[in-house]
Amino acid sequence: MTKKKIAELACMELEKIYPDVKCSLNFSKPYELMFAARLSAQCTDARVNVVTETLFKKYPTLEAFAGADLAELEQDVKPCGFYHTKAKSLKEMAEKLLADFGGEVPQTMEELLTLPGIGRKTANLMMGDVWGKPAIVTDTHCIRITGRLGLTENKEPAKVEKDLVKVIPPEISSHFCHQIVQFGRDICRARGPKCGECPLNYFCRYYKANAKEERK
Repeated sequence: MTKKKIAELACMELEKIYPDVKCSLNFSKPYELMFAARLSAQCTDARVNVVTETLFKKYPTLEAFAGADLAELEQDVKPCGFYHTKAKSLKEMAEKLLADFGGEVPQTMEELLTLPGIGRKTANLMMGDVWGKPAIVTDTHCIRITGRLGLTENKEPAKVEKDLVKVIPPEISSHFCHQIVQFGRDICRARGPKCGECPLNYFCRYYKANAKEERK
């Protein structure tokens, strides 16, 4: 079975299960999604949402973040872990958005990558969820599951992204990535995946390999 066919089947099955899935990070302004995504590194989205509920009220504007006392901001984001680095990123992102982009989140990958603490994963999230453009967000769920399905042989996010761009239709690519995240939480988990009840197992390389091993 070709990678294109596997991708087609995966998209079809995931759409049946998660037709209405959305980004699990809460935000009401474009920059808030970017800040929440930065805080989510090595932290659960659920915890980030708890932190940002208070954080975005305390700092309601980019100017407020830019002018924040760094030590105080560190304490505000401490529950998300790596708080020294993350607080510094938020403050610097706010400063750069105000200084270089007139307080607006840029709409191109190239410009997004100039922001402190922003890599391709977060930039793609912004491209897809804020600007409605084709985007492949290669988080750990995406890398793990597309690897198990046989859509990529790579583990490096940028290489996985390049592989998936070839087989996932651009108009649904952002939605597909959100579906993959939820699927990874519910069924195709890192440890103890529920292969027996997985609706994708009839074309999954990982399932076939493990089923053979179990029969030995």
